[in-house]
Amino acid sequence: MNKKKIIVFAIALAALLAIQIKFFLPFMYDIAASDLFLVESKDEANAMAISNDMTALAFGHCNNYIKEELGEEKSTSFASQATNAWSLGNYEYIVNADVEISGKDAPGAIHHYVCRIQYNNGDDTSGAGSFDNWNVVGLTGIE
Repeated sequence: MNKKKIIVFAIALAALLAIQIKFFLPFMYDIAASDLFLVESKDEANAMAISNDMTALAFGHCNNYIKEELGEEKSTSFASQATNAWSLGNYEYIVNADVEISGKDAPGAIHHYVCRIQYNNGDDTSGAGSFDNWNVVGLTGIE
C-alpha cells in the first residue's frame, strides 16, 4: 500500500473514534440513566439467596417443567427445597436445586440444575399457583 492510503485510513479511524467518544457515548449514557428501562413492581431484585412464597412456587414450577421435559421414560426425585433461589426483580427468579434422574435401565444420577423462570402477571400474584402464568426462560444442568 502506498503511504497516502495508510495516512487517510489512520485519520478516518481517529475521526470515527473521536465522533464516537464525543457524541455517541454521552447519548448512550443519557439513555441508560433514564427511566426507559425501568420496570416498577413490588418485587425487588436481591443479590442474596432468598426463600419466600414466590421462590417456593418458582421451584415447584421448575420441577414440573423438568418432569414434563423428561417424559414418562425417566423417573425423577426432587429435593424438598431449592438449594438457592434469587429474585432478579420484576417477578423473575433463578432457582438452583438437585434432582435425581433414573432411566429404565440406568441407575439414578443426581443432577444440579439452574432454572430461570418468570411470573407473567406482575403484581397480581393471585394466579401464581398456575403454571400457565409462568414462563421458563432457561434451564441448564439437565441432559
